[in-house]
Amino acid sequence: MATEETKKRPRAKNARPKIERAALKLFVADGVDASTTREIAEVAGVSEGALYRHYKGKDELAIALFMETHNRLGKTLVEAWSQGGDLEDKVRRAVTAYCALADEDWLLFSFHLLSMNRFLPHDKRREDDPLTLAENIVKGLIAEKEIPDCDPALMAGMMFGIVFQCAQNKAYNRLPGPFSAHIEPFTRAIVAVLRQE
Repeated sequence: MATEETKKRPRAKNARPKIERAALKLFVADGVDASTTREIAEVAGVSEGALYRHYKGKDELAIALFMETHNRLGKTLVEAWSQGGDLEDKVRRAVTAYCALADEDWLLFSFHLLSMNRFLPHDKRREDDPLTLAENIVKGLIAEKEIPDCDPALMAGMMFGIVFQCAQNKAYNRLPGPFSAHIEPFTRAIVAVLRQE
């Protein structure tokens, strides 16, 4: 049954992007569990019903936002790595693409980063998830004798760890400036890890 408030409020145009931005702000500031659909709707300037027209609830919304960035990370990695060049060139391109994605929408990126432990279990291992792609890249580098033999899963984790830990520091306001300001140190560190120097 419609309340007086919802009767007066016209149906929001372009409600979905407003809902997503409001959710991101609340999820990053307060966490998914502490945020309510009512708060998300209020911050978005839409009715709670508008949120439910697009998502079954805040958990579905949170997973969708997480997976949007997660899937983009995989595509970005493949695009950056598939171009020519030596190991350092490829790593630099991948790091540059990753940092550009972070700088493009830091709020969305922060949410992804800070929610990994919660939402990665919802992403079944698949050929195009970022970690599997990184493991396959490492396997290719080993096969081509570009790097010493190693455990691809461990190496992929170490490569991502270099950038993820720094991104976490930035999310907690410990690393100033745009994330792309740190491309060169990230590149050098990842190349050193891959070469096991």
